[in-house]
Amino acid sequence: MFSDESRFSLQSDSHRTSIWRERAPGTRYQKENTIERHRYGGAGWLVWGGIILGSRTDLHVQSVTMTGHIYRDVILEQHVRLFRGAMDAEFLFMDDKAHPHRANIVDECLQSEDITRMDWPAYSPDLNPVEHV
Repeated sequence: MFSDESRFSLQSDSHRTSIWRERAPGTRYQKENTIERHRYGGAGWLVWGGIILGSRTDLHVQSVTMTGHIYRDVILEQHVRLFRGAMDAEFLFMDDKAHPHRANIVDECLQSEDITRMDWPAYSPDLNPVEHV
């Protein structure tokens, strides 16, 4: 099962600008090195979903910040565990390495439910097929 979540801000603009700096002097403020980034301050929604073998989970939408407890109680218990029960022993679960996903209570839950987490290289969202869904 591949899973991911996205945060959607109710504010359209954070008024912040990130600068990509090259090593070459004098390139810091060139237009191609300046990219506006939304920092998602204020109100917003978090949407989580998962895909597996031609199927998908229901989308989970919440207005609160994801924590290890919420991730365990809502995502793992109410979504992932149900798919694990329908699969054979070859079930692998992929989540990114976000802080709530790596909490000790999440690791304990995965072990108790016999859910194997897929090894995943850091900073590699392009390898995750759910990113394109």
